[in-house]
Amino acid sequence: RRLFFDTHALVCLLEENGFTTQQSEVIVSALVKITDTNLDMIYKDMVTKVQQEIALQQVMSHIGGVKKDMIILEKSEFSALRSENEKIKLELQQIKKQVMDEITKVRADNKLNLNLEKSRVKELVSFGYFLLETSKHFKMHAQQDRALTQTDRKIDTEVADLKTMLESHKLDNIKYLAGSVFTCLTVALGFYRLWI
Repeated sequence: RRLFFDTHALVCLLEENGFTTQQSEVIVSALVKITDTNLDMIYKDMVTKVQQEIALQQVMSHIGGVKKDMIILEKSEFSALRSENEKIKLELQQIKKQVMDEITKVRADNKLNLNLEKSRVKELVSFGYFLLETSKHFKMHAQQDRALTQTDRKIDTEVADLKTMLESHKLDNIKYLAGSVFTCLTVALGFYRLWI
């Protein structure tokens, strides 16, 4: 092993400063042993260039395998998730359309009923039963208003329930997607840690 300092020059320097030849040689030999020990410790942690290239090739091949696994996972899992999300979106759109159709039907029926009642009241007024029929009309109108408000409340609650269900489905899909991504990342990091 090559040393990067002159041991004889160090012995001479120590002798010039008052050490005997034997003391100087003992000190220099101790320094050489210390240096050798330190170099041995350093060399234990170091690798050769060939070993580094082999390790790098192994890591690159494992990374390539992980990439292939990730592509397969992405194609299988994420495509299934996307298709399921599309199905849920279509179902929600159909439900929304059905609810809107029901709302328009109920409103049209209520308007028709109100128009019929109005024409009936006009006929009763023309026959002289105005006072008697007016009180009945107000009662019926109040009942219809109550029925209309109850129907509107039912529709509003159903729409709110549908919105809540849609949000929960969206949240579940996002959780599943995030879980899948973190699972893939965990698997990739696991492979990486195994080969390092």
